[in-house]
Amino acid sequence: MDIAGSTALVTGANRGIGRRFVDELLARGAKKVYATARRPERIDTSDSRITPLYLDLLDEKSIADAAAAAQDVAVLVNNAGIATGAQLLTDDLDRIRQDLETHLFGTLRVIRAFAPHLASNGGGAIVNILSVLSWVATPQGSASYSVAKAAEWNMTNGVRVELADQKILVQGVHLGAADTDMMAGRDALKIDPADVARASLDGVQAGAIEVLVDDPSRFVKAALSGDPAQLYSVPSGN
Repeated sequence: MDIAGSTALVTGANRGIGRRFVDELLARGAKKVYATARRPERIDTSDSRITPLYLDLLDEKSIADAAAAAQDVAVLVNNAGIATGAQLLTDDLDRIRQDLETHLFGTLRVIRAFAPHLASNGGGAIVNILSVLSWVATPQGSASYSVAKAAEWNMTNGVRVELADQKILVQGVHLGAADTDMMAGRDALKIDPADVARASLDGVQAGAIEVLVDDPSRFVKAALSGDPAQLYSVPSGN
């Protein structure tokens, strides 16, 4: 699809990857971008094409209200998320549920609210920002976050199947680490968040259902067909 002249909505648009999506959508000629956040007053509205909206993935009313206000959406970017830092064996289960409620159920709530609008508008695109941690767990990352992103990844696949006959592209975007507030203080090679937005929207325009933004995501995806021991520092024998 062509971004020029379209209307988009981006969750978690006040900073990081979400903010770069807003910038890139506008640069490609989007006529309107609904920029959503839990603190919409922090969104830069210097461009008249930006409309800030309140949206919290854990607040179903806020999602319904946003969907009612933005019925002209053709491109939906699900970027908002959290990282509790919870470990699976030692931390409170409620913290693990929070990761799942946000990334899996929260994102799904947004899709369920907006998919009918995309369909009635003749189709469009849904972009889910995932992670290399959808496929692998690392000592440096949160195991709880990995579980939530793995669930969100296959939810993305399931939604794609269910929307296949409605002219709606469902794209999953995988990356290692981007230079955002969420990754602040982490010792990792970080890409520019703008690169994520550019790669994803290039993929939307090309009809790509999956975008691997960086080398870590490409390496792990390729390794999935081999011995999983190459991804973990654990013995592969008995």
